[in-house]
Amino acid sequence: MHAGDATGGISRDDFIDNVASGILQKLPVAFEVWRVRKQVQMNLTPTGVVLLQELERFNLLVIRMKKTLELLRKAIAGEIGMDNVLDNIANSLFNGLLPNDWRKLAPATCKQLGSWMEHLQNRSTQFKYWAMSGEPLVIWLSGLHIPQSYLTALVQMACRKNGWPLDRSTLYTCVTSYLDPDDVEERPPTGCYIQGLFLEGARWDMDIMQLARSHPKILVEDLPILSVVPIEVHRLKLQNTFRAPVYTTSLRRNAMGVGLVFEADLATTEDISHWVLQGVCLTLNRD
Repeated sequence: MHAGDATGGISRDDFIDNVASGILQKLPVAFEVWRVRKQVQMNLTPTGVVLLQELERFNLLVIRMKKTLELLRKAIAGEIGMDNVLDNIANSLFNGLLPNDWRKLAPATCKQLGSWMEHLQNRSTQFKYWAMSGEPLVIWLSGLHIPQSYLTALVQMACRKNGWPLDRSTLYTCVTSYLDPDDVEERPPTGCYIQGLFLEGARWDMDIMQLARSHPKILVEDLPILSVVPIEVHRLKLQNTFRAPVYTTSLRRNAMGVGLVFEADLATTEDISHWVLQGVCLTLNRD
């Protein structure tokens, strides 16, 4: 089969050029970090620092994307030579995959190019809101490059407020009855609400507010909004609770432990071993 047949009769180069052009049109613009810094500087909290770091990382990615896409279009037009980097990006765009050149600057993902672009735009939307209107009432943790840093910042803020030692403080989580972020009208006194988590290997029963066995053939379910609360370690007394690992993607984690973000406390009356054997976990992203 010729490339033209696979792409609706147009040449491979034209197809790639169209994809590159489409991405450039949808590409979020880089943030003016200096302007955001000026805004938050007056009352700079640990989570404000996280926002600034996230914007810097986001900018590196979108600036790199813009540059390589513009060079690729020039190479296709014959205005410049095609090097290895551009050739690899061209192949990825043709196959609907995320180019490695961009992947290196992005949060870990298993997504293909189309859904990854949607994810990128959603990340930009959350950052825009956060930069202009303040921290969201419900944070979409999956939109952060380093979600752990946000959770660490919450603990730091609670320690400052309450005079706790940082090394003796941790996080406790509780699944709420909120399904829609729009239903949340105010932030919790400490900690935060998290949306967009996925439950694998079990389901959440809203009637009894605890883990339940999955329905047949449904492997992954949306978890209701999760409340995350900083707490002193010695006060944390968990009973009838399964501590579920929370991973960035469905690949879970590698041998070095990279990919584990935190642990969530899920209520259960079943024996913990049942959920361990089912491989129950939460993920920030679906593929």
